[in-house]
Amino acid sequence: MRIGPHSLSSNLFLSPLAGYTNLPMRLTVRELGGLGWATTDLVNARSLLERNRVALQLVASCPEDRPLAIQLFGSVAEEMRDAAVLCQEMGAQSVDINMGCPVKKVVKIGGGSAMMTELDKTAALVRGMIAAVKIPITVKMRLGWDDDNLTAPDLARVLEDAGVAAVFVHGRTRAQGFAGQVNLAGIRSVVQAVKAIPVIGNGDVTTPEAAKHMIEQTGCQGVSVGRGAFYDPWIFRRTDHYLRTGELLPEPAFAERVRVLCRHFDRYCEFYGEEQGSKLFRKVAPWYAKRFGPSKPFKARIISIKSRADFESALAEFLEWRRPFCDEAGNLLPKFTPDPMIASFMRAADDPVFARESIPVPKGPVEMW
Repeated sequence: MRIGPHSLSSNLFLSPLAGYTNLPMRLTVRELGGLGWATTDLVNARSLLERNRVALQLVASCPEDRPLAIQLFGSVAEEMRDAAVLCQEMGAQSVDINMGCPVKKVVKIGGGSAMMTELDKTAALVRGMIAAVKIPITVKMRLGWDDDNLTAPDLARVLEDAGVAAVFVHGRTRAQGFAGQVNLAGIRSVVQAVKAIPVIGNGDVTTPEAAKHMIEQTGCQGVSVGRGAFYDPWIFRRTDHYLRTGELLPEPAFAERVRVLCRHFDRYCEFYGEEQGSKLFRKVAPWYAKRFGPSKPFKARIISIKSRADFESALAEFLEWRRPFCDEAGNLLPKFTPDPMIASFMRAADDPVFARESIPVPKGPVEMW
């Protein structure tokens, strides 16, 4: 898998998700293995040029956070061009243009999904960015504004001619938001529209099987995972192994889930400071708890933490509460877990390969339509 001059370790990508795919998240997922490429949260081009504190925090990186693309949104060609130059100076391996975000505050300025409605204007903006930098420019788009305006194939063809290095396509329209099922046929139409550049599919990938299914059904060269990475941070390692060998690695043990939860929390405190990091982690920890088994007391306590001591106390109380249900390794005792055949059926019913139910949208900026 290649993006411009960059040869990747896998064809798996971490999608940007506002308020979540920050440096602590990216480092945590990279450390678990299997991830080939990551992208920052979307950042306003004008804010970045103004050296806005929040914008600079969004694009903060480090040597371990490579390869990395910075995702820009905006509709003013000069600002997008100059911001791309700044990203190159900051050491980014690529700049990604957001043409898929459905959030009102992005769309109302002509950015995000709105860029899919004006092909000529968008192509001119992209050509200006490509001419200004040496690093590759990629694009993240949806299938179109709504079901009556599925412009992604035409836009992908125009942007390939303009010189973009790759296209990421979420298999939903702007009107859908995150609702409904991902449209694999729509992704396939984008793959068929381009001549040579890679197309990376996105949407509802929560298991290694779902990633393989998307590749087989669409012909896309890679898969980008967003919300699925919060549901399962190990998805990249497990999917990379599955695509290479056909073997499904076992789910991580409970102790490993707790270890990574704690490491992720530590990184939040290191990056944001203890108080702010603790408060921001309130919306992250419940995603880990989804795979903890019985965890209602932990979920109730963790959403009010204000310090490292609060976090440690909440976790210690949960582990003590959980102890009567578990063996010495911390795994739930058989009488508290479903019969293996029932558990297998439950997993199959939830698997996007079979039932493509929408997974929840994390609470944060991305849900503010």
